[in-house]
Amino acid sequence: MNKNFIIERFKQVTFKNRIISIFLFGSLVPFICLGFVSFFTINSILVNKVKSAIESNLEQDMITLQNALNNMNHVSQQLAFGGGTNKLIEEIQNLDQSYERMQLLNELKSELNVISFSNPNVGLIMYYYPETSSYELENFSIRGRFSPEELPIMSQYSDITYYGPHKSYNGSINQYVFSTMRKVNLPDQNVYLYIETGRNALQNIFAPQNRKADSRRLLILDNDGRIAFSEDAQNFPEKELFPGYSSPEVTSGEHGQYFWSKETSNQGWSIVSITPMKELNQERNQWLVKTTLFFILFICVSLFSAWVLWKMVYKPLGKFNTEIKSLIQTNSKEDTELTDIPEFDFLLHQIRSMKRQIWQLYGEIEEKEKRRADLEVEKLLYQINPHFLMNTLDTVHWLAVFSGHDEIDKLVLSLNKLLSYNLGKMGESTTIGDEVQALKEYLQLQQIRYDFQFDVDINVDENAMGLLIPRFILQPLVENALYHGVSDAGYIHVDIKSNDGLDIIIQDNGAGMSEEKIDRLLNDDSKESQKVGMGIGMRYVKSILHANYGETARLEIKSEIGKGTIVSLRIPLSGGDLLS
Repeated sequence: MNKNFIIERFKQVTFKNRIISIFLFGSLVPFICLGFVSFFTINSILVNKVKSAIESNLEQDMITLQNALNNMNHVSQQLAFGGGTNKLIEEIQNLDQSYERMQLLNELKSELNVISFSNPNVGLIMYYYPETSSYELENFSIRGRFSPEELPIMSQYSDITYYGPHKSYNGSINQYVFSTMRKVNLPDQNVYLYIETGRNALQNIFAPQNRKADSRRLLILDNDGRIAFSEDAQNFPEKELFPGYSSPEVTSGEHGQYFWSKETSNQGWSIVSITPMKELNQERNQWLVKTTLFFILFICVSLFSAWVLWKMVYKPLGKFNTEIKSLIQTNSKEDTELTDIPEFDFLLHQIRSMKRQIWQLYGEIEEKEKRRADLEVEKLLYQINPHFLMNTLDTVHWLAVFSGHDEIDKLVLSLNKLLSYNLGKMGESTTIGDEVQALKEYLQLQQIRYDFQFDVDINVDENAMGLLIPRFILQPLVENALYHGVSDAGYIHVDIKSNDGLDIIIQDNGAGMSEEKIDRLLNDDSKESQKVGMGIGMRYVKSILHANYGETARLEIKSEIGKGTIVSLRIPLSGGDLLS
């Protein structure tokens, strides 16, 4: 069933659509296949390239950071375990005299300054006393209150603690720094050495604090995988477990809209680089946009080529179709346009030659049919029903019995005029004025004949009185109203107007007719239908209109049982219809 349905649907596809579909299929399928292969290949290359660059940058950041921390660790070891500085600190603690203490402090500060200047990656250095929360021997001014317990712990050991990025306590800079705090080797004293990284040590690592313009952000994880520092606190809040730390062996992955890569130090803490996926896919998307534009251009070229092919094949077929349709249009202008394709032009020549012969035969047949219709109309004009004459003469007889001679004379005169007009003594065509006058003579006879009263109202435009129409048009229409429904107190209205055509409307308030009766009235050719009135009726009107005007004239009958009937007649006008 499915197979048959598909076959039937395919048979309904036009030749034009088949050409375009086959052309596009043959052109686009290889291109699409190549596009998919290229896309996956380029995507793999570009993604691996970007990931490699990210991992390389992260590895460089880890080296820079470890160098800075190793440098701080080396300086802290030198100061915490060095005999010279420790001895000076111990002496300072045992002296009460301010002068000698001041000399020793200056000596110690000089030594610290030498160490600080010889290590440019080291910044703030000072000694901290946790029992009194005080500090001394700082080489830079301190910003705010020093609170080491509030610093983010990155890694902690028995003798040293590493703190993650935080705002420097150095009053001369406003940057994020790393720091360490190591216990100084002094007997019976609880003193710690606090050291920060210098001004330029981590200048190229963290953003946006250090004016880094790219969208890459860094995270610092402690030994337990918790975020000690975050440059994107909204998506990766501090003190939370890093999402990718569930498997420490995994060094890269995706989380939400970010790609992350991780490097772990020898001490156990990690540095993580997070990059938005849109940046990771930026080069791929640019390539995809270019490929899409090229693909659209390729489709446009393919469609244009298919259109040219269709013009070459389908347009001549359209001309054949037009020529075949025009075979029955004798008044159509002969087309001489060619297709500029020899095979099609030869076929067009054969079709046009055949069309001219068909038109000649059609004209001959049409002329013969018109002559036959004229003979039929002429025949109908002389088929006056004897019953009408008998009934009218019978009326004259009774008038002679019951009336005076004037009425009889009037009746006979009207009858004479009507018979003279209807027998065609005055020519084939007549004017609206003559037709209306003949109708009045007919109605005068009928009003005398019938034993009930009816009113007739005739309304004719003045500019329509001189128009030419076929003889004997109005009387059958009015006669239809008399014989099919009008009774005592009946009313017949005749309205004739001339606009862009001649409109004749006969309306009565009689009994009305059914659709079957209307159809029989217009089409019945039996002898019974010819025994009404003068025996000609509506069929005559229909025939004479078709003979003179063809399909351009219109005769309509609308009737409703119990309410009456409306007969509408529409006749086209031409310049020769006005009697000069």
